[in-house]
Parts: sequence; structure tokens; C-alpha cells
Amino acid sequence: MAYEKTLRLDEQICFALYAATNAVTRAYRPLLAEIQLTYPQYLVMMVLWQDRRSTSRSIAERLQLSANAVSPLLDRLEDAGFIRRLRDRRDRRVVHIALTEQGSALEAAASKAQHAVLCRTGLDPDAHHRLRDDLAALAVHMTAEPEVID
Repeated sequence: MAYEKTLRLDEQICFALYAATNAVTRAYRPLLAEIQLTYPQYLVMMVLWQDRRSTSRSIAERLQLSANAVSPLLDRLEDAGFIRRLRDRRDRRVVHIALTEQGSALEAAASKAQHAVLCRTGLDPDAHHRLRDDLAALAVHMTAEPEVID
């Protein structure tokens, strides 16, 4: 790959990702506020809607966050009545997270929010899947051991 020494903001993939992430998150914000979730809380809830229960450690790993970043999210979700925490009887360090009825009931409204944001992207289903797959592949490449560039 050719290395270009001139930095131009509009040519940077990091800026394109940053701007797109901000735009998508802003699109979600008012829709999620209607169901009393922030975007990071929504991500936690998506893990639970998909898996039905998990551990705090598994949620952190799945979202590629530290346990310290997930803990306050779980605190607020528990305070809102959307989840409950249960300590493992055999290993007290393990905290199981389960949806409450109220948390399960949010899934339908969250699905509508997700659909509304997807429609705003203007992407057809094939383009959406390609973009998602390309971004997932980019994340894998970026977390792999870096190549040495001379």
C-alpha cells in the first residue's frame, strides 16, 4: 500500500467513521429517549434481547468494552427495572444478568427505533449487509497484531 504523507481530513477513513458514528448515534438518541434508554444502554439490552441472559463479563466482551464501562450501564438498567443481577452461587465473582418483564417488553419499541434508523440510512438491504460486513472485517483487522511498516 502506498503511503501518502499529506493529511487531508476528508480523505481519512477515521474521520468518515467518526462522522457516520455520530450521525447514527444522533438519529437513535430521540427514539431511544422515548423508551428511556441511552445508546450504550441500548447496546447492552440488544445483547440481552438476543441471548436472554448473560454475565456482566460476557456483555463487556461482546460490546468490546471494559468491565468498568459496563458496570454503570448495568446499574442504571437495574435501577430502571429493565434487568436484574444475580450472583453465581458457586463463584460470587460472576454476576448473571437477566431481563425483567419490563426489559423484555422494550424489545418491540427498540425494534421500531432500529428500523427507523435503518430507513434513514437510505441503504438497500444488500448495501446495508455489505457495509456491516465490511465494518466488522475492519474491526477484526484493526484489533489484530499490527504489521510493521517501514
